[in-house]
Amino acid sequence: MTESSNAYEYLDNVDPREQDRLAAVRRYRLVDQPVEDAYDRIAFVAGALFGTPIATVSLVERDRVWLAACQGLSGVREVGREPGLCASVIAQDDVYVINNAAVDPRTLEHPLVRGELGLRFYAAAPIRTHDGYRLGTVNVIDSVPREADPRQLTALQHLASIVADELELRLMVIRSAAAEQRMRETVN
Repeated sequence: MTESSNAYEYLDNVDPREQDRLAAVRRYRLVDQPVEDAYDRIAFVAGALFGTPIATVSLVERDRVWLAACQGLSGVREVGREPGLCASVIAQDDVYVINNAAVDPRTLEHPLVRGELGLRFYAAAPIRTHDGYRLGTVNVIDSVPREADPRQLTALQHLASIVADELELRLMVIRSAAAEQRMRETVN
C-alpha cells in the first residue's frame, strides 16, 4: 500500500485529477489548524479592498471548504462544499465574480443566497500552487449587489498568489522539520 492511500483514505474513489489536487491541499497541513496571522491579514486586506463585510481564505477539501482565515463570520471555520461557490472557482484559472446573486442563474438556489446570509456579491480568485493545483480561494462576500473594478479583481488575484507563496514557505518548513527529524533518528 502506498503512503498516500494509508494517510488519505478519504481520497478513495475520487477522480485521479481531483485525487492529486486533494493530496496537494493536504501536503500543506493547513486544514484543521488554528488561524495563522498571515492568512488572517490577507483576508482582512481583501475585505478592505472591496469594502465587503466578509472575506476569507479557503481551501477546498473533498466534502468541505476549510476557512484558513475568515473576516466577518465569527466562529465559522468550515462550510459544506456543495453547492459550492469555492468549488466553482477552483475549476478555472480566472477570477469568479457574481455581481448580484439574487438574479444570477448560477446562484439562484444557493443556500447562502436564499438563506440568512443573503449573499448578493461574491468575488474570488483561485489559489494556485507553483505546480498548478488550484487549492482554494481568496474571496469577498457582501449582502448587497455591487460591481468590482478591474484593479480590485487584479488585487484579489495578487492576494491569492501571496497565499500560494505563503503555502510554499510553509511546505519548506514542513520538509525541513522532517529532514531534521530523519537526521536525528539516524544519529541516535
